[in-house]
Amino acid sequence: MAELKKTLGLPSLIALGVAGVVGSSWIYTSSSFFADLGAGGMIIGLLIGAALAACVALAYGEMTSAVPRAGGEVVWGYTSLGRSAGFATGWFHIGAYISSLAFYVTAFGTLLGKYVPAMGAVPLYSVGGEAVTLPVLAAGIVLTLLIFGLNWFGVSLGAQIQVVLFAAMLLIGAALAVGALVVGSPSNLWPLWTADQQPLASTLRMVVPGITYVVGFSLVAVLAEESSLSPRRVGRAVVATVACAAAFYTVVLLATAYVVPWESVSGMELGTIDAFSAAGLPLLSLGAFLIAVLGLVTSFLGLFVASSRVVLALARARLLPRGLARVDERSGVPRRALLFILVVTVVLGLLGPGAIIWFLDAGGVFLGVVWFLVVLAKYRLPRVYPGLERSYRARPAFLPAVGALGALAVIVFTLVPVPGVEMSLQWPQEYLILAAWALLGVVLFLFTPRPTDPEEAFDEMVGPLAGTLRAARRG
Repeated sequence: MAELKKTLGLPSLIALGVAGVVGSSWIYTSSSFFADLGAGGMIIGLLIGAALAACVALAYGEMTSAVPRAGGEVVWGYTSLGRSAGFATGWFHIGAYISSLAFYVTAFGTLLGKYVPAMGAVPLYSVGGEAVTLPVLAAGIVLTLLIFGLNWFGVSLGAQIQVVLFAAMLLIGAALAVGALVVGSPSNLWPLWTADQQPLASTLRMVVPGITYVVGFSLVAVLAEESSLSPRRVGRAVVATVACAAAFYTVVLLATAYVVPWESVSGMELGTIDAFSAAGLPLLSLGAFLIAVLGLVTSFLGLFVASSRVVLALARARLLPRGLARVDERSGVPRRALLFILVVTVVLGLLGPGAIIWFLDAGGVFLGVVWFLVVLAKYRLPRVYPGLERSYRARPAFLPAVGALGALAVIVFTLVPVPGVEMSLQWPQEYLILAAWALLGVVLFLFTPRPTDPEEAFDEMVGPLAGTLRAARRG
């Protein structure tokens, strides 16, 4: 079968990894986070969460340097832990990605509605208490088709656009920081908590959400097969995305809390957007809004292409229909996998934000499962393939295990209500979605025929690495 083309350089990988998950809601929900946790709780908690995510990213970096193949986690789980683990990593990863993609279908028009009142006209139906309007739905479907079109002829064009949009976000973020320094004051930022907020408790409450803010490193791993870099440099790029994402969030949030008193921001509706408007900087307020729009578009683009590569990896391993593994000879694009993601995204997106938020919340559990399995695979890999070279190593070696504890925290805090940590799923909708997705996965796995020639499936899944892995397994 045809292989994916190696067209992604370092700027493309970093842009896809960072801007691919930045999103938009954090810009305008910063006000509610400040109100609940204080500026200190949100910013410091986010940094602690990013540090835990970086521990997981170390495992991703090592595994990517050893087995740089599309679908990342699917291949690692399969080769290190077995066929069922390979399916579980891929299935839960698709669940996490698809929930975000479906959310973006209506989130784009909803975000535009904050400045364009006409987006709220012509309500069509309501799901979960949220109305879906014609302009919002039309804008989302047009954006979805545009992103699909960008990926139809190759990842290179979409990656180049991603780099441009990410550069624009960085420039706007820098302008926000400079504007805050010019008109703001340290007294606006200090103290970091109000008298009735508990610094330790509020900071810890932000750690789990903070982990989910910087998950873009997984996109780099998923796209590693299409990178033109050496495996070692790809491994480093995986870890670098966490630092870049954390730095970007921190700069913008600090600027928000510095430009006007952060306590006043906590009472605003649109967080950073309103903060710069209140400071008498309307152009920078518009810039903050543009960060939200660009973040949504870049996240949509990054997750769309990554989702198709996870589907491709599952199909190569015969864990989904083999036809989805077909790669176009001329473009090197898995077009059937792209079509699959397009259909699922649009169908789920039609449900609107009232229902999709249920899927989105369940996605935190999905990611926690994937991260935990990847860390297990990282420690298992040297035992299964003692002769396999890993040009990038996690140092110290115990740090990925710390990241696995962070992944378990995501799962526990999402499934089990914990006082002071508002992360638990909504009952019963989100628990039912979680159970239904897991059950559907079990059914698919049990009823998907095992390949008549497991070695052929293995060879297709790992591609040119097949000989290297067999030699390494013999030690």
